[in-house]
Amino acid sequence: MAHPVDVHVGRRLKQIRTSRRMSQTDVAKQLDLSFQQIQKYEIGSNRIAASRLYELSKILDVPTSYFFEGLQDEDTVRGGGRTDIMSAVASIKDESVRSRIVSLIEDVSGMTVARHV
Repeated sequence: MAHPVDVHVGRRLKQIRTSRRMSQTDVAKQLDLSFQQIQKYEIGSNRIAASRLYELSKILDVPTSYFFEGLQDEDTVRGGGRTDIMSAVASIKDESVRSRIVSLIEDVSGMTVARHV
């Protein structure tokens, strides 16, 4: 499974590449790679080495930090939302209602929720 940071960096690569009206082939040629490698970078299945990220920043005329912008915001939203939901469920006094909500969350998400909430 792809690491969330690799997925984020790949998304940012695709955003800037398309905004520059460059194809995957255009970028790949400048890096002496196949367009398939650029595809793998963009979906996050292959990590982009620091030196390659530097080259991409030059080709696409952005600072290397561009690829990481918004990463902290995503972490905050993911982590904070999860904590808020757990706190809300835990604050339900009626055990029967709390249990039904946890069961609903498990059914919808396909995950098992710890029953100590």
